[in-house]
Amino acid sequence: MTNIIKHDTLNIVLCKMLDQPISFATSHNEQLQGGTLGDVQLVSGLAQTFDNEEIPYKVVWKKQKRWERPGDPDSWRREFDLYQSELKAAFTPSFRQPECYHLEISNETIELWMEYIEGVSGGDLSIKMLEQAALELGRFQGKINQRHEDLRSISCLGDTGFLKREFSQWHIKSYTYDFLISKQSRLPEFLKEMLKNGQIQLLNGKSFEYSYLRSKGCDIPEELKLMLIDIDDHKDELFNKLKNLPIVLCHRDFWIENIFFTDGAIRLIDWDTAGWGYLGEDIASLIVDGMDVDRFEENYNSLVPAYLKGLKEYIDIPDIDKMCIFEMILIKFGYRMMQERMFSETYDKENWGMNALLKVYEIMNSIK
Repeated sequence: MTNIIKHDTLNIVLCKMLDQPISFATSHNEQLQGGTLGDVQLVSGLAQTFDNEEIPYKVVWKKQKRWERPGDPDSWRREFDLYQSELKAAFTPSFRQPECYHLEISNETIELWMEYIEGVSGGDLSIKMLEQAALELGRFQGKINQRHEDLRSISCLGDTGFLKREFSQWHIKSYTYDFLISKQSRLPEFLKEMLKNGQIQLLNGKSFEYSYLRSKGCDIPEELKLMLIDIDDHKDELFNKLKNLPIVLCHRDFWIENIFFTDGAIRLIDWDTAGWGYLGEDIASLIVDGMDVDRFEENYNSLVPAYLKGLKEYIDIPDIDKMCIFEMILIKFGYRMMQERMFSETYDKENWGMNALLKVYEIMNSIK
């Protein structure tokens, strides 16, 4: 993407951000995150007022091209639409998204100029900070469920079918045998050889990962295979059970890299998958996504009670089956964990996917 700043736009952004007229501003771009379809830059410099005062600033400039997530075609512009919606009414000083100072859309590309959030994030978040995030998430979801019926009319939000569609992608054939063994395929050579010699056999209409899990070449321990296959075999029953849970507004990318702990408050970025979903979806993500495996059990024991406490401040909720959260974890991450192990030619003791599956299996058996 072209990253030439339009100074008229920057001036508009800084006037709103600093709440005063700006005569001139220097600017420097620094890549925060980038890809083919999306690009996030940190823009910093000095803003000069008409009184010749120089004010240092930092602001995030995010550009996103049109793309389509299966079953969720508007996700590429969801943040753009949400910043123009009434969602901001649901936030509090202790839990909110970044401020947006300016937005544009043209040629199927959106641009957002947003507050730069500083604070503790990622692996530096302590268990107490994560508990605060879980508590505030529960309050946010409970508050909307109880007091913000008007937010249910926001058309750009995703729907409750997201989780099932996301899971179903692991069951649908994406590539042919000929493509998978071709030079164009990014499949590791050892997996291509396993396909060629029949150690992995593609099942009719099913994904490579689904087929691998059921092939003789899969060296994942039998109890872990059965744990994942059991989710597949009972998926209709599991999703029917989830329908009994309250519907809440989910962030759906609720993991440590999107959470910032700043001055005792929670700031949450990247809302492009936000939508209506089942109670517990986000907390299931927080427990395992991007986490050291050794933290799973502590996360479960600490974050679920904090989350439920926040919810109960606003709504009555049914008793949640302990297994329900782990079933959500396996629905959301089971195949991803297996895929990470699958792409390692030999078992590595540091392999996150394998160790994650083992830990989930251990915890699930301990709470039965």
